[in-house]
Amino acid sequence: MSIDLSRVALLIGLSVAVAPPAQADDTAARSLAATCTGCHGTNGVSAGGIPTIAGVEKERIVALMKEFKDGKRAATVMQQHAKGYTDEQIDAIAGWFASQKR
Repeated sequence: MSIDLSRVALLIGLSVAVAPPAQADDTAARSLAATCTGCHGTNGVSAGGIPTIAGVEKERIVALMKEFKDGKRAATVMQQHAKGYTDEQIDAIAGWFASQKR
Protein backbone atom coordinates (compact mmCIF):
# COMPACT_ATOMS: atom_id res chain seq x y z
CA MET A 1 0.00 0.00 0.00
CA SER A 2 1.50 3.31 -1.03
CA ILE A 3 0.69 6.63 0.60
CA ASP A 4 0.42 9.73 -1.56
CA LEU A 5 2.37 12.22 0.56
CA SER A 6 1.16 15.20 -1.44
CA ARG A 7 -2.44 14.30 -0.57
CA VAL A 8 -1.56 13.87 3.09
CA ALA A 9 0.17 17.26 3.13
CA LEU A 10 -2.83 18.86 1.43
CA LEU A 11 -5.25 17.37 3.96
CA ILE A 12 -3.10 18.48 6.88
CA GLY A 13 -2.82 21.96 5.41
CA LEU A 14 -6.56 22.23 4.91
CA SER A 15 -7.32 21.06 8.43
CA VAL A 16 -5.02 23.72 9.85
CA ALA A 17 -6.20 26.51 7.54
CA VAL A 18 -9.92 26.07 8.16
CA ALA A 19 -11.00 27.48 11.53
CA PRO A 20 -13.97 25.91 13.28
CA PRO A 21 -17.15 27.96 12.67
CA ALA A 22 -17.39 29.26 16.26
CA GLN A 23 -13.78 30.42 16.19
CA ALA A 24 -14.24 32.05 12.78
CA ASP A 25 -17.37 33.84 14.02
CA ASP A 26 -15.53 35.07 17.13
CA THR A 27 -12.61 36.30 15.05
CA ALA A 28 -14.94 38.17 12.68
CA ALA A 29 -16.87 39.71 15.59
CA ARG A 30 -13.65 40.71 17.33
CA SER A 31 -12.38 42.31 14.12
CA LEU A 32 -15.58 44.33 13.75
CA ALA A 33 -15.51 45.31 17.42
CA ALA A 34 -11.93 46.53 17.05
CA THR A 35 -13.28 49.51 15.10
CA CYS A 36 -14.96 50.69 18.32
CA THR A 37 -11.87 50.66 20.53
CA GLY A 38 -10.63 54.09 19.47
CA CYS A 39 -13.43 55.70 21.48
CA HIS A 40 -14.77 52.94 23.74
CA GLY A 41 -11.36 51.55 24.76
CA THR A 42 -9.65 48.20 24.45
CA ASN A 43 -12.24 45.43 24.69
CA GLY A 44 -14.88 48.12 25.26
CA VAL A 45 -13.51 49.37 28.58
CA SER A 46 -13.34 53.14 28.28
CA ALA A 47 -10.70 55.17 30.04
CA GLY A 48 -12.48 58.48 29.53
CA GLY A 49 -15.83 60.14 29.06
CA ILE A 50 -17.06 57.70 26.42
CA PRO A 51 -19.27 54.94 27.87
CA THR A 52 -17.78 51.52 28.59
CA ILE A 53 -19.62 48.95 26.51
CA ALA A 54 -17.89 45.81 27.78
CA GLY A 55 -20.35 43.59 29.62
CA VAL A 56 -23.42 45.51 28.48
CA GLU A 57 -26.28 43.16 27.53
CA LYS A 58 -26.25 42.25 23.85
CA GLU A 59 -29.88 43.26 23.38
CA ARG A 60 -29.16 46.70 24.85
CA ILE A 61 -26.22 47.31 22.51
CA VAL A 62 -28.25 46.15 19.49
CA ALA A 63 -31.16 48.42 20.45
CA LEU A 64 -28.89 51.45 20.90
CA MET A 65 -27.04 50.82 17.64
CA LYS A 66 -30.32 50.54 15.75
CA GLU A 67 -31.50 53.81 17.31
CA PHE A 68 -28.27 55.48 16.14
CA LYS A 69 -28.59 53.88 12.71
CA ASP A 70 -32.20 55.01 12.30
CA GLY A 71 -31.43 58.54 13.53
CA LYS A 72 -33.70 58.13 16.55
CA ARG A 73 -30.83 58.68 19.00
CA ALA A 74 -28.67 61.78 18.80
CA ALA A 75 -24.88 61.54 18.94
CA THR A 76 -21.78 63.22 17.63
CA VAL A 77 -20.43 60.33 15.52
CA MET A 78 -22.33 57.17 16.44
CA GLN A 79 -25.05 57.75 13.86
CA GLN A 80 -22.47 57.65 11.08
CA HIS A 81 -20.69 54.63 12.53
CA ALA A 82 -23.93 52.69 12.98
CA LYS A 83 -25.05 53.37 9.41
CA GLY A 84 -21.91 51.59 8.21
CA TYR A 85 -22.90 48.23 9.71
CA THR A 86 -25.45 45.65 8.62
CA ASP A 87 -27.86 44.30 11.22
CA GLU A 88 -25.84 41.06 11.26
CA GLN A 89 -22.63 42.97 11.95
CA ILE A 90 -24.29 44.95 14.74
CA ASP A 91 -25.48 41.67 16.26
CA ALA A 92 -21.94 40.23 16.09
CA ILE A 93 -20.37 43.35 17.61
CA ALA A 94 -22.97 43.46 20.38
CA GLY A 95 -22.42 39.81 21.21
CA TRP A 96 -18.69 40.26 21.38
CA PHE A 97 -18.84 43.29 23.68
CA ALA A 98 -21.48 41.62 25.87
CA SER A 99 -19.05 38.75 26.48
CA GLN A 100 -16.25 41.07 27.66
CA LYS A 101 -15.56 41.83 31.31
CA ARG A 102 -16.05 45.39 32.55
